[in-house]
Order: sequence, then structure tokens, then C-alpha cells
Amino acid sequence: MALPGPGTLAWFEVATDDPDTAQKFYGSLFDWTFVPEAGGFDYRNITAAGADRPTGGILGTGGKQPNHAVFYIVVADIEATCAEAVRLGGSVISKELDGVPALAHLRDPAGNHFGIFTQPGT
Repeated sequence: MALPGPGTLAWFEVATDDPDTAQKFYGSLFDWTFVPEAGGFDYRNITAAGADRPTGGILGTGGKQPNHAVFYIVVADIEATCAEAVRLGGSVISKELDGVPALAHLRDPAGNHFGIFTQPGT
């Protein structure tokens, strides 16, 4: 199944130093299932009951980041979206343009953290 188009909320992530407790909590609360991601880090893809694909994940931080949750929006162009966010009073926290997918973390003018990414292959 293809991801939604640009401007669409497409992914969320819960980053925590206790991913086992987060998985138990969210799994029990919302009937979510979890599949570990390969790659040498603790990432668990989340699929909601009845969904045909994951729409989020739990990231085990190992205590290297504060616990947080963030949502991700699909965009057509990471650089252009970052520039527009800055023009509108936001800021860029980080960009990972070589990853799959390419993504960036930003803050809105009120300081709220969110992410943007491009669909793989674009």
C-alpha cells in the first residue's frame, strides 16, 4: 500500500527509555501489534487492529534522548519544506537527507516538535 500524499499525517513515533513498558501499555490500551525492525537498534513498528500496514513505531532510546512522541507529515521536498517552515517562524532541529526515507525534525513557532519525510523513491 502506498503512503498518503504530501501534506498528510502518515506516521507517529513514541521514543522512550522503556520500550517494553510502552509496548505493553499501548498494545493493551489500543490493541496494537508490534514487529521489531531489523537494523541493530530497538525500533518496533506498530500496526493498529484491522490495519493493513504499520502507521507508527516505538523507538528505544537507551536513555540517549528525552522521552517524547512525535508525528510525521509526508512532504514532496524536505529542503523546500524546511525553508518554508523557517520563513514562517519555525526552526529545523535536524535533517537526515541520506536515509530511507529522507526526513527532518522541526519545531513550530510555539516550540512543538514534529517531523517531515519524503516517500521512498521520490
